[in-house]
Amino acid sequence: MDWLQAFILGVIQGLTEFLPVSSSGHLELGKHILGVEIRQNLTFTVVVHGATVLSTIVVFWNTLSQLARDFFQFQWNESSKYLLKIFLSMIPVLIVGLFFQAEIETLFTGNLLFVGIMLCITAMLLALTYHAAERQREITYIDSILIGVAQALAVLPGISRSGATIATGLYLGNKREDIARFSFLMVLVPILGANLKSLMDTGLNTEPAVGITPLVVGFLAAFLSGLIACRWMLRIVVKGKLIYFSIYCLIIGSIAIISAF
Repeated sequence: MDWLQAFILGVIQGLTEFLPVSSSGHLELGKHILGVEIRQNLTFTVVVHGATVLSTIVVFWNTLSQLARDFFQFQWNESSKYLLKIFLSMIPVLIVGLFFQAEIETLFTGNLLFVGIMLCITAMLLALTYHAAERQREITYIDSILIGVAQALAVLPGISRSGATIATGLYLGNKREDIARFSFLMVLVPILGANLKSLMDTGLNTEPAVGITPLVVGFLAAFLSGLIACRWMLRIVVKGKLIYFSIYCLIIGSIAIISAF
């Protein structure tokens, strides 16, 4: 992997981790176009995912620090309730990761037809939010589990994690700004956990060496693009502009399906 490939894949990861267009689907397309097998390069995968986690922490630093301060008061307060909801939302993807990892990994083989179909499903999910009723409902514990189920389904390449979780929250009538924030915060621990599990299962010494330059370039590209995308996405959700991403996913998904034949 050279620095240009690392830059392109880093930008793809940073942007698509937050924008509702499926980071896994776009990485599969990027791999196909660039001829890079990114899943065989564990170090790079960990680095770019770590970069998007860091960009999320930067954007939500005030929220995270407030949650931490309140939590360590060891009282049943609003922050404790919110953290419990975050925990509940992580249970479905934890189950999928622990018991269905092997089955999920078989889908990450550059299957353009499958990715294209899943991108079209993402387009449909986003399009339906256009008609979602405007309500100001708080996220409940049941909502958290349902949103978590949407996140678990988004392990499929082509299903957007942010798109699926935000769309589910909007269908349930949750406040737009609340579900956008919840969607980005609920993924922090699963990403870190998935990377840690990959390191424990595989180990960094079993893969081909990666130059320091591609790693640095990939990290910076993912971090900066993720920072921009996260802040941009928060504004987009509040303004209800997800229909444009629906059109985009439909176009890219259709191209992927046609290219598969």
